[in-house]
Amino acid sequence: MPARTRAVPDADGDTGLSRSRMIRRVLVLGALTALGPLTIDLYLPAFPDIAGDLGATEAQVQLTLTGTLLGFAVGQLILGPWSDAVGRRRPLIAATLLHVVASLLCAVAPTIEVLGVFRVLQGMAAAAGAVVSMAVVRDLYTGLPAVQLLSRLMLVTGVAPVLAPTLGGQVLQFTDWRGVFWVLAALGLGLVGVVVFGLKETLPEDRRRSGGVADTVRTYGSILRERSFVGLMLTGGLMMAALFGYIAGSSFVFQDVFGLSEQGYGILFGLNSLGLIIATQLNARLVRRVRPQWIVAGALVVASSAAALMLVFAATGALGIYGIAVPLFVILTSVGFTMPNIPVLALAGHSRSAGTAAALLGAMNFVVGAVSAPLVGAFGTGSAVPMAGVMLGMSVLAVAAMFLIARPRHITGLEPDPPITGETPPLVPEPHVAHDAEIAAAGRRRRLGRLSPGRAHRPATAHDTVRDRPARQRPRWQRSGR
Repeated sequence: MPARTRAVPDADGDTGLSRSRMIRRVLVLGALTALGPLTIDLYLPAFPDIAGDLGATEAQVQLTLTGTLLGFAVGQLILGPWSDAVGRRRPLIAATLLHVVASLLCAVAPTIEVLGVFRVLQGMAAAAGAVVSMAVVRDLYTGLPAVQLLSRLMLVTGVAPVLAPTLGGQVLQFTDWRGVFWVLAALGLGLVGVVVFGLKETLPEDRRRSGGVADTVRTYGSILRERSFVGLMLTGGLMMAALFGYIAGSSFVFQDVFGLSEQGYGILFGLNSLGLIIATQLNARLVRRVRPQWIVAGALVVASSAAALMLVFAATGALGIYGIAVPLFVILTSVGFTMPNIPVLALAGHSRSAGTAAALLGAMNFVVGAVSAPLVGAFGTGSAVPMAGVMLGMSVLAVAAMFLIARPRHITGLEPDPPITGETPPLVPEPHVAHDAEIAAAGRRRRLGRLSPGRAHRPATAHDTVRDRPARQRPRWQRSGR
């Protein structure tokens, strides 16, 4: 089916289609979403130090990561519906301020138990950036433009988990593990200013939900009755669980088993995660030729195969550290092809409840991730086998959820949403921009004999769609009309 930009004006009437506004939104939303990965990953190199300073076991330290992931899940379930009711800015500002307070409390935690409690609070607050950013994208775009925007957004947000352990290792050169949380507090305070001055409201009052708790529960129920949404939600959650199994176990595997320093682990973590960034950018181009659901399906198969190889190498000791790092690179690359596509496919039919649907997606990611993290510690950290086994199990389950529940052949939803009663119809870019772009495109087509001179200066209209263009200008998977 054809897919085009659905440009819904934000609360200030801004359609957001100009290049400068698009770049600004990517940077602002990327910074907000990055707070979550930074909160999770920045302290990973300090795990051994935390265990020694607070007299805790490795499993207890890993439970602080589990608490953060659970906080992320609960926070999204609360903040998503709240943002549907009152708009996007207010929940974002309040939650980011709470993150600052929670970070300061973590910095002065006297015991591992207290640290775990404050990490739950910190995770709940950091969830705002993830769920509200996704809802903002859904407020403004659907279809292929949303996939492409999320792919570009992943370039910004993908840098955060790549750099976080490296930055954490550098912070630990100048301070102890408590200094990491002082840094997180400073980052949160800076992001409050970013929201206040850099993000306009994107959900007008006439599109907000006002039914209270009962309406929220009904909305959750109606969304969870959709088979394709549930399948995609499980698929995304299980792949994130595989990723968190890596996050929870990698510091002990690479530092204790293979003897890397804190700084060396951070560098290797960054090198392995480059695959995720590369994949998200390739996805923006690939989605023009292949349907997003088939990109996800292929990536899942590749990830499962790589996880199986990693388990074999971990069990036999073959290839040493390369037998672990190379398959991890492949797995993270595969995750990069799933991250932008699953949310767009799942949120496509939920323009009126984007925050609530995004909250379910995010909550599933971190609930299943919170389960996988302690599994790695429970089976021991003396080898890479537990980490590889957990990642393989989650990847295989993700394949099953995609093919048996979501069923790629039955996934639809990249078409533009029908106009909501009272909603402004989809708009086009500023007239002079659209007109100039049409003239340039018409000139190129006329030189190729595809357009008569009489149509060269026809401006774009709100009814132009991808299917109105010559076949060579449409995504390949749309040319056949399937």
